Amino acid sequence: MNIHARDLAVGHGHHPVVEHISFDLAPGDLLVLIGTNGSGKSTLLKTLAGLLPGMHGELTVLGAEAGSKPNEVAYLPQHPISTHTLPLRVQDVVAMGRYAELGLLRPMRSVDRQAVRTAMARTGADVVATTPIRDLSGGQQQRAHLAQVITREAKVLLLDEPTAGLDINGRRLVAEIIAEERAKGCTVVLATHELSDAENATAVMLLAQRVVAMGPPSEALRDDYLRECFGFTQPH
Repeated sequence: MNIHARDLAVGHGHHPVVEHISFDLAPGDLLVLIGTNGSGKSTLLKTLAGLLPGMHGELTVLGAEAGSKPNEVAYLPQHPISTHTLPLRVQDVVAMGRYAELGLLRPMRSVDRQAVRTAMARTGADVVATTPIRDLSGGQQQRAHLAQVITREAKVLLLDEPTAGLDINGRRLVAEIIAEERAKGCTVVLATHELSDAENATAVMLLAQRVVAMGPPSEALRDDYLRECFGFTQPH
């Protein structure tokens, strides 16, 4: 299993946000986390990325402690740092995705430059490659940060609201990229507000500072669970 969690509790300091989390994800699986702001989605993703310690329970990512394999796990936060105070171009920001493999001091190799070009083309960031990222719209910045994550060529992708600020074409593009990465054997965990993002998921976890439901979309997205999670039923 690429990710194993058993009776995991996640939170900040001594305060758990969500407890009793259990799942196993194999290569190519997609787990979609759905809930409102503050439901625990981002906290769980940060724990899987090794940025927060699990409070108790079991957690392994790629057979090791979370955070111990940075070359093989890529994390896109909900609000990426886009270095607005520096005149970095989009292609510079995307190239940072290779640092986990290269380190900060080694020069870019041809394989690294090709990974950057490919990622920008896949996300549509290539059309603004030489533009300072601070001059881009929110949707364009999101494409650039997604490209940065893709350049990692990771075995596990952790995506926190990757479609935020994107139009319908951008959302479709993200879905295509996720499908392509899964076809390569990458395990994806996606946090979202949108039920439509769960259509092709292996499993869905509904969160409301606890696990409301967990299972295939047809089981987890029942109206009673959605009412419990959101306080009302969202249209399918």
